[in-house]
Amino acid sequence: MTADTPILLVVHHTPSPPTRELLESVLAGANDPDIEGVTIRSVPALGATIPDVLSAKGFLFGTTANFGYMSGALKHFFDTVYYPCLDAVAGLPYGLWVHGNNDTAGAVTAVQKIVTGLALTQAAATVEVTSGVDATARDRCYELGATLAVTVAG
Repeated sequence: MTADTPILLVVHHTPSPPTRELLESVLAGANDPDIEGVTIRSVPALGATIPDVLSAKGFLFGTTANFGYMSGALKHFFDTVYYPCLDAVAGLPYGLWVHGNNDTAGAVTAVQKIVTGLALTQAAATVEVTSGVDATARDRCYELGATLAVTVAG
């Protein structure tokens, strides 16, 4: 890829085996060999920076659902980049996956409020997983990753 190849930034908090497995499926889809013209950058939420966001042309966010909310790590990421990146990211596509033991609604709502404030455009349906990770969940995450990669590759 060249220096001007668009970047799909994958920002995630994946502390558990199930969330890690979902991340791996998202990345496999985003890196599908049939998709060209996009660079995939995967960065843990606590390590993602303002320059990472400003260099991206699309985003995939992944989080656990903790006590009815997104992970603290993803919230910290959004707190860090929100105002410095506000105008620069408007209109860019995003996708989201959330894993929770029994409920993901609060985490999804919280992320949706923030990305609405950033004026990001949802490019694929949110993947919510509230049970163990099975083939269906892996397939949905693969499709999510592929959809965002194709969208960013344009």
